Amino acid sequence: MTALDHAADLGAFVSASPSSYHAAAEGARRLAAAGFVAQDEGAEWDPGPGGHYVVRGGALLAWRVPEGAGPTTPFRMAGAHTDSPTFVLKPRPDIGGFGWQQLGVEVYGGPLLNSWLDRELGLAGRLVLGDGSTRLVRTGAIMRIPQLAIHLDRGVNADGLKLDPQQHTAPVWSVGHRGLSILDHLADAAGCAASQIDGYDLVAFDTAAPAVFGPHQEFLASGRLDNLSSVHAALSALLASPGGDRIELVVAFDHEEVGSATRSGASGPILADVVGRILGSLGATPEQQHQALARSVCLSADAGHAVHPNYAGRHDPANLPLLNGGPLLKINANQRYATDAEGEALWRRACRRAGVPTQEFVSNNALPCGSTIGPLTATRLGVATVDVGVPLLSMHSARELAGVEDPWSLSLAIGAFWTL
Repeated sequence: MTALDHAADLGAFVSASPSSYHAAAEGARRLAAAGFVAQDEGAEWDPGPGGHYVVRGGALLAWRVPEGAGPTTPFRMAGAHTDSPTFVLKPRPDIGGFGWQQLGVEVYGGPLLNSWLDRELGLAGRLVLGDGSTRLVRTGAIMRIPQLAIHLDRGVNADGLKLDPQQHTAPVWSVGHRGLSILDHLADAAGCAASQIDGYDLVAFDTAAPAVFGPHQEFLASGRLDNLSSVHAALSALLASPGGDRIELVVAFDHEEVGSATRSGASGPILADVVGRILGSLGATPEQQHQALARSVCLSADAGHAVHPNYAGRHDPANLPLLNGGPLLKINANQRYATDAEGEALWRRACRRAGVPTQEFVSNNALPCGSTIGPLTATRLGVATVDVGVPLLSMHSARELAGVEDPWSLSLAIGAFWTL
């Protein structure tokens, strides 16, 4: 495989994953095709060697148990998240006026609101029916958030665009069709009746396909690279691994963009539950579980910032990562990232073994630093954790920009990490 091959497969993964629920399902589909076995959380745990996976809502965990694993076998983990900033469909979503049919949406996470304007958008997520069953659903391009024409906002270029998240972000999805219902449309897409829908978790997504471009095919433009680039890299590394003498585990949490405090988020119990049940199925006592975790390590993989050539003053002047310069090692003195010197050295060894470059990211002191699932995982499990990820421009835009080389390098480095 080449970096371009990997970028094409990443684009296919993103296209198949317009919501966190679709991302978990697409990851599960790929794992099942490779022989991994689904684990029902409500059933007795399977201790057998080989590949296993769990889906909980929009979260996915996958692991490979080596032959001869015992109660103190340590883990090599790679963590990421499946969700991205977007808009969520509200209850009683059919709104509008002046002849327009619009949809009520709520801002999810911290999107760059202006980047969602004038794009053909779809809805995707899950429907829960009256019998308790769940159906994934996605529409085609059905809606758009239209920007006000410059003739009606003459100062927009001089004064800057100001968007009220309640007043200015409701997408239009039809005109002149009074009484139209979005639930009817979604039910048709899902093959059910609107009267069967008792609940839904639905998000907006940009329907434009990912694209590789540039004179040397060096750029990848796509939605949801934060953080499906990391989910895909970790799953690709797991599927390519021949296995070793440690338990290799990928965890793709949901709800990172809104704080992770859910049953499928990094502040919730899902990773501790799965790790505990894996070790318990191998006969581990509480003392032996502590021994296994003390020798375990987690890579927290989440996208980071490349230096922006038009805003270089927003970056640390000595640490200016570029697209295609290698995945980032993310460092923060205030522990917004979990990397310490031991983790830094481990990451550098992994990159050397993989034959890929790496570059440091640290924030400008005058700007607050974001965070990741890394500190949360370290806090929940007590395992050594290192924060890494691919550099991006336009993070939290509806369409972000990566280098073609970096996702492939991240996957190779994760693969080398399994062996350290």
